Amino acid sequence: MARKADASDGERLSSAEPEDNAADDAAPDSEAAANPSVEVGDGASSETSDDADDVEESIDSLRDALAEAQSALDESRAEAESLKDQALRAAAEADNVRKRADRSIENAHKYALERFVNDLLPAVDSFERAVDAATDLKGSGSEAVSAMAEGMELSLKLLLEAMQRQGIEVVDPIGAPFDPNLHEAMSVIEKAEAEPGSVVEVFQKGYTVNGRLVRAARVIVAREPQPEA
Repeated sequence: MARKADASDGERLSSAEPEDNAADDAAPDSEAAANPSVEVGDGASSETSDDADDVEESIDSLRDALAEAQSALDESRAEAESLKDQALRAAAEADNVRKRADRSIENAHKYALERFVNDLLPAVDSFERAVDAATDLKGSGSEAVSAMAEGMELSLKLLLEAMQRQGIEVVDPIGAPFDPNLHEAMSVIEKAEAEPGSVVEVFQKGYTVNGRLVRAARVIVAREPQPEA
């Protein structure tokens, strides 16, 4: 009976040993299962840190690229403003040149006759004196003299009308106030019946070409009589 008991005890011991070994083998697994977050947490935090660094580097790169693009944009804008200013200056200068050329052409058209008029005026003066003389003889002379005087008056009228169509105007200021821009005072006389400062006699008529004086009218100007002492 004692042997049987020993045998059974031995079987129980042998059967218990594997259980202990199994428990020992299972212990590390249970410990790993008890602390799963330790190993996994360390790996996740490392990966998150790397991702954050990459994102920060990307943001820095984008900022640098944006700064470069903004700088290039500012330079382009400055260059565009400079080119615009140069274009406006060139356009203004071209417009000034065109205006000066137009004025030069206009003045050439207006005043091209000045030299011709200066050469023509002595002949006109002689013609007028001849007409005045013929007019004085018309009443006392024969019909031939009267006809000649009328023909000369008509010819002078036609000549003055042709000159007027070309912009040549006569300055004959008899009775008008003296104008130093158009008149040349030869002398001043006292004349009670005339307005002081007015033209009482014209020695020589003046002429203008398109409003510009070619020859001033030579005149005598009236002044107020001085009281007797």
